[in-house]
Amino acid sequence: MAHLKLLTEKNYKILKGRKLGYMTYILHLAPANLSGFNTCPMASAGCRAACLNTSGRGVYPNVQRARVRKTRLFFTHRAKFLEMLRKDIAAAIRRAKRKRLTPCFRLNGTSDIAWEFVAPEIFREFPDVQFYDYTKVTARLFRPRPANYHLTFSLSEKNTADVKRVMAAGYNVAAVFRTLPKKFLGRRVFSGDTTDLRFLDPKRCIVGVTPKGKAKHDKSGFVI
Repeated sequence: MAHLKLLTEKNYKILKGRKLGYMTYILHLAPANLSGFNTCPMASAGCRAACLNTSGRGVYPNVQRARVRKTRLFFTHRAKFLEMLRKDIAAAIRRAKRKRLTPCFRLNGTSDIAWEFVAPEIFREFPDVQFYDYTKVTARLFRPRPANYHLTFSLSEKNTADVKRVMAAGYNVAAVFRTLPKKFLGRRVFSGDTTDLRFLDPKRCIVGVTPKGKAKHDKSGFVI
C-alpha cells in the first residue's frame, strides 16, 4: 500500500490559496456509502446528488477507484492508514516549506469523518499546522476539538434547524447559491469561491459558494 498516495494538492480551488501564501493538501475518500462504508453520516439526498466527488479529476475512473481503496483501507486497516497519513502529512509540510508556503490540510475533501475523535493524535503530532473541514454533523461543533482544527458547518435542504443552532453559537455556515446574495438568514454573505481557506473567513458570516459539477442541475433545494 506504500504506493497509494493519500493526499493531493491538485485541486483548482485550493490552489487559489497560494496567492495568500498557503498550500492546502486534501484527503479525498469515497463519499457516503460508495465504498461499502458510510463516510458521510448526515448526507441528505440533495448533498449526495450534488457531491463534488465526480468534479475535476474525480471524473476519471482511476481516481474513483483510488478513493474507494483509500476508504476501505481506512475502515479495515485503520492503524496502517493512519501511519501512511502521518507520513504523507510530514512529507507535505516539507514540500510546502521548500516552496515557501504555509501548509494546511483538509482531511474531509469528500467525506465527513470526525477526525478529532478518530485520530486526535494527528493534531497533537502537528500542533503548529492548521487543519480545516466542512461538516454537517452538528455535534462536532459542540464537543471539544483540537485548537488547530477549524470547522465550518454546511447547509443542506434538510438541516435548517441545526443551522439556526450553529449560527446562534457563533459558527459560520456554508451554503450553495445560484447567485450570491448580500445577506442570508440575517447574516452577511462572504464569497467562499475566492479561496478554500475557511479558517481565514470573517466571523459570524454565511460562506456562499456557487454550484459546481452536478450541483448546477440540483432540484432538491440543496442549491438555494
